[in-house]
Amino acid sequence: MEVDKLATLVGQAGDDDPLKALYAAAEIRHEAERIEAVQVRRARGRGVPWALIAEALGVSKQAVHKKYGGHPWSKRG
Repeated sequence: MEVDKLATLVGQAGDDDPLKALYAAAEIRHEAERIEAVQVRRARGRGVPWALIAEALGVSKQAVHKKYGGHPWSKRG
């Protein structure tokens, strides 16, 4: 997603129309999840340990491994 589109969504998330704001918030959440998954995959591909990935995300090693550990790309490193 382009940075400009994300900035637009952030603006819409503060809209006075609660439904418009909720749609924007949902799309922001979806995009954030996608970005997180891409970056976890990149980190694992470069041999970054689960503990450091968990620290960067502010979660436990167990939580991040549970969420991403089952993916084929997660076995590297």
